[in-house]
Amino acid sequence: MAAMTPLEKRAERKARNKSALDMNLVALIDVFTILIFFLLSSASGVDILVSPKAVDLPLAMAEKTPKETVLLVVAGDDIIVDGRRIASVAQVMAAPEATIPALKAELDLLGTRTAVRAENKAEQQAVTIMADKQMPYSLLRKVMSTCAQSNFADVSFAVRRRDT
Repeated sequence: MAAMTPLEKRAERKARNKSALDMNLVALIDVFTILIFFLLSSASGVDILVSPKAVDLPLAMAEKTPKETVLLVVAGDDIIVDGRRIASVAQVMAAPEATIPALKAELDLLGTRTAVRAENKAEQQAVTIMADKQMPYSLLRKVMSTCAQSNFADVSFAVRRRDT
């Protein structure tokens, strides 16, 4: 074997290091496609209302899944409508009137919104009340009376499904 010049050695090293790694992307794309299909198909069948930790929902033998409505949460010391704090429970209980003015104003505002899709038009004036099972009846009566005065007559209560 003849001795190689430094230039030839360098060329041989460069040719040896040039071996490119071929990556097959088709299999990787197939895996990601299956993963996305699985995530989309499994996420579409879940209808669960997220309950705050301060709310201990009552147990019931509920068969119907929740629909998307205005969510009214009575959690701890606050009354919350669609994520916005509306009133304090202590102030509502201390007030002598049978309605909650701040809640009525918020529900009236939500009632003026128009439905974009025709199938949502019937569900527009529906409200779901998520409250603790130890909530006083006088507070529940005020909340429901205010909902009725704001034309939210379709009232549902959020419950935890009892395992049979």
